[in-house]
Amino acid sequence: MNMMLTYSKWRAYNRTRDALQRLGDRELSDLGIKRGEIEEIARRSL
Repeated sequence: MNMMLTYSKWRAYNRTRDALQRLGDRELSDLGIKRGEIEEIARRSL
């Protein structure tokens, strides 16, 4: 069961990171996010 939870968290991290990376700089700025913060924000989504 732990493996399934780990996989689920990894998928959530990837979805969040990918969605944010697809946004343009202007869209990220509107959200108050800098491109360099994407990884940290994705990790916090876990």
